[in-house]
Amino acid sequence: MKMRSPAEPDPDQRLFWRNAPNHRKPVMFQTWRQLLFLHWTVDPEMLSAQLPDGLHLDLFEGNAYLGVVPFYMRNIGPRGLTTFPGLSNFLELNVRTYVYDDAGDPGVWFFSLDANNRIACATARTLFKLPYYDAKMHSTEGDWVDYEALRFGRQDPAIYRYQKTGAARVAEAGTLDFFLVERYLLFSHNPASQKIMRGQVHHQPYQLHEAEVEAMSVAPVSWNGMDAPTCEPAHVCLAEDVNVQIFGLEVAGESRSRGS
Repeated sequence: MKMRSPAEPDPDQRLFWRNAPNHRKPVMFQTWRQLLFLHWTVDPEMLSAQLPDGLHLDLFEGNAYLGVVPFYMRNIGPRGLTTFPGLSNFLELNVRTYVYDDAGDPGVWFFSLDANNRIACATARTLFKLPYYDAKMHSTEGDWVDYEALRFGRQDPAIYRYQKTGAARVAEAGTLDFFLVERYLLFSHNPASQKIMRGQVHHQPYQLHEAEVEAMSVAPVSWNGMDAPTCEPAHVCLAEDVNVQIFGLEVAGESRSRGS
């Protein structure tokens, strides 16, 4: 297991990245809808061994978390350009864990992001150096969300059926809710430069709900050659829609684009 950095995130760093950069403009806008957050506690060594140099596994009260998140991507488009329904609306399913860089800035590391839009997958792989995969996906919405995904080349579909319950809440700093969902940085690896890159997103804090889940799958974990959890998830919640600003990549740990 990789040694923990002395620059582990402090509470101020975890809160700070909610702020939008004060000297940069977003390169893209998106809306994220009906996000189901499923999280399992897993062996930290399994996750840490798969991280590139320069990233460190982020733990909550000594536990490492692996997340599976199905949701809707809507109104995707570059700043200043019109969106197109066939290209701007699709489904996404990601497998992720939580990390921090050598500067102590906390964010998300994606093991995979599956989507049913080949152009979006190719663009994200090129511009954001993220591991997007083409998948066949389908979903219907009503009182319940019925959601199905199958990565091309696989035969084990991932099926989800869920709905929100209870009143909305905003994650409070220091809680597991906050640790798992209030993440405004993503990290990726640039194979050409061998550098860790950092991207920032900005949106209002999630409105979280408890979730009733009738069907869930850990198949996306197996799609990545990882041992899938065999237990029930340790944390489940649903997030309502958020409008998101996406900022371009920077080298992690360098010129920080923090807001005021």
